[in-house]
Amino acid sequence: MPTIADIAHALETWAPPGSAQSYDNVGLQVGDAHRPVDVALIALDLTPAVIDEAIERGATLIITHHPLIFRPLRRLTAGDGPGSLALRLAEADIALYAAHTNLDAAPGGVSFALAERLGLTEVRFLDPLPEQLYKLVTFVPADHLDAVRNALAEAGAGRIGDYEACAFAHPGTGYFRPGPGASPFTRTAPGELAETSEVRLEVEVSRWDLERVRQALLMAHPYEEVAYDVYPVLQPHTRAGLGAIGTLADAEPVAAFLQRVAERLKAGSLRYAGAPDALVRTVAVCGGSGSDLIRHALQAGADAYVTADVTYHRFFEVLDPDGIPRMALIDAGHYETEAVTEQLLLHHLRERFPGVRWHRTTTRTSPMRTYVPTPTDAARRPG
Repeated sequence: MPTIADIAHALETWAPPGSAQSYDNVGLQVGDAHRPVDVALIALDLTPAVIDEAIERGATLIITHHPLIFRPLRRLTAGDGPGSLALRLAEADIALYAAHTNLDAAPGGVSFALAERLGLTEVRFLDPLPEQLYKLVTFVPADHLDAVRNALAEAGAGRIGDYEACAFAHPGTGYFRPGPGASPFTRTAPGELAETSEVRLEVEVSRWDLERVRQALLMAHPYEEVAYDVYPVLQPHTRAGLGAIGTLADAEPVAAFLQRVAERLKAGSLRYAGAPDALVRTVAVCGGSGSDLIRHALQAGADAYVTADVTYHRFFEVLDPDGIPRMALIDAGHYETEAVTEQLLLHHLRERFPGVRWHRTTTRTSPMRTYVPTPTDAARRPG
């Protein structure tokens, strides 16, 4: 039977916690990581109804997208917001794990699931994460090259796009003079200048994997003092980013696309700026709050951008100098654009842990509802 730690490892291999936004709080929030799991519940948010459902199903683990605990709790008492829910979990002996903005940034993550729900193909990151890559360079005796290279790959180095274990090696010559207390691998006498054949080995490493890869290098390398360099790499990350962009099979008017969004996301209403007769083929999406990516969607040539939590003044950003929308900007709702996360997690975890009874919550966790007024008799009368 897998433990919570096993399940966390599977999630974090896909969505590393280090890729989460700085304000976020992801990972195990309540519970013992070593506890076995036979029944688990998946939900977008943790609510009292979700806890009730977990208790009824006999679940020992709840996995949510949104963390319960964003900030340190001052107390754990009944009737005290997040603290009261954490207390209920502890009393029921149910663990809570959250995969939030790290899952947003993962390949095949939240925005990719949203894009798939809307029928997009050729989906890719809208905004690959910048300044998150490093190049690690070390110098290895030729007969230890494979061992070191494999150790670095196992630790997460050399992942580029859909490829893993990527590396570059080039032969050269290393020089060193051991000091009195040194014990060199080459058995060179102290004070004697050594000349030895080495291979320069280069690998690309994500920021969040760097320390683990560095430790793997030190463990696998035969030298007493391991020479290595770490350089920042400026190109965008190929395996982490925010938002997604893809294309529809056929272009359709904005009005038809709005209907598609409303139906496929089960949205009771949509807020949007856009010309109803404009055609939509290239579509950008971001599950949840994605206003910061409006500029990226425009620069990518999107005909429409679907996200949530768009404030009034941000709608003006899609207008040209004549006030005509350059792109349809559609606010479909936070819950509506992220509800796909539940099925996304369910599918990912069922594949990897078939022995666990996984359940998707039957609770609509959003407290928000849409009110559509009925026209009054006075409003129906002409004049």
